[in-house]
Amino acid sequence: MEKIRLSDFDYELPPELIAQEPVAKRDRSRMMVLRRHQGVIGQCLFTGFPDYLNPGDLLVMNNTRVIPARLLGRRLPDGGEAELLLLHRLAGGDWIAMVRPGRKLKPGAVVRFARGLKAEIKDYAGRGQRLVSFTGPEPLEQVLPFIGQIPLPPYIKQELKDPGQYQTIYAAEDGSAAAPTAGFHFTSAVFEELRRKGVRYTFVTLHIGPGTFQPVREEDIRRHKMHREYYRLGAVAAGQINAARRQGGRIVAVGTTACRVLEAAANADGYLQEQEGWTDLFIYPGYRFKAVDALLTNFHLPRSTLLMLVCAFGGHTPVMEAYRAAVQEKYRFYSFGDCMLLL
Repeated sequence: MEKIRLSDFDYELPPELIAQEPVAKRDRSRMMVLRRHQGVIGQCLFTGFPDYLNPGDLLVMNNTRVIPARLLGRRLPDGGEAELLLLHRLAGGDWIAMVRPGRKLKPGAVVRFARGLKAEIKDYAGRGQRLVSFTGPEPLEQVLPFIGQIPLPPYIKQELKDPGQYQTIYAAEDGSAAAPTAGFHFTSAVFEELRRKGVRYTFVTLHIGPGTFQPVREEDIRRHKMHREYYRLGAVAAGQINAARRQGGRIVAVGTTACRVLEAAANADGYLQEQEGWTDLFIYPGYRFKAVDALLTNFHLPRSTLLMLVCAFGGHTPVMEAYRAAVQEKYRFYSFGDCMLLL
């Protein structure tokens, strides 16, 4: 019977194993290697990642870029504190945002920020979100780098020495409230080794929202409502993925977000075409994968939808045993931690 109870995805993690900053050299993180539905077959540094791939394999990477999406301001006219977290820019220039305090920021409310920027709450947007319009002497996109903050995950307690630490080296498409952390381990040296071996890579985009940290509260996880996230799969990437599949190469998803894009976009045979839109695909044990042949991912929070996806791909028992081994061997966990390759 497939595991569908929330308690089946729990494990004990000592707080000191939650990485607060990345390793000095990104590709010097540790990597645990699993064979799907079997268990651990190897451990190494991430510099050994290319050794587990074959010529003709194709990496699919999420090139989203984290924006300084957290805005702190004051409500007008009473001056009370207010916070907006930008989620998605609409075609007309308005934004979907999460707001705090929600009971005060109803349609019609106005918030003042630094540099003359103002935000008006125009409407409700469902699930605690708001439709927001910005005005000011400068466009929002120009002032955001100066007045916004990078929205770090709640388990990272210390400030970063360099905000670039919370970006992949290939981040290109602005729009995320969180980083695709499986990509943190890549360096130019790793890419060069992949090129020499004949392993190619391509990019998709999924803008990660704060819902990625949303706790699952239903004991029967099938009742959980997955957060929506915006994705884009270009024609070039679709063509490369389809060609690799036809030629017998493996499709290696770098991170759960790239995995969700591929699975949301693929037809029953695992082939794709250019598309964009929103996905709330929830992958948990029992799901049949169509497009992904291998998965690189970090170690995730207990009881999280991300851990459920990894268990769906690698098998519940082997993955949970690997997590317990990682705790015993003091792997580093979460965004800035070590990683796992599932083949």
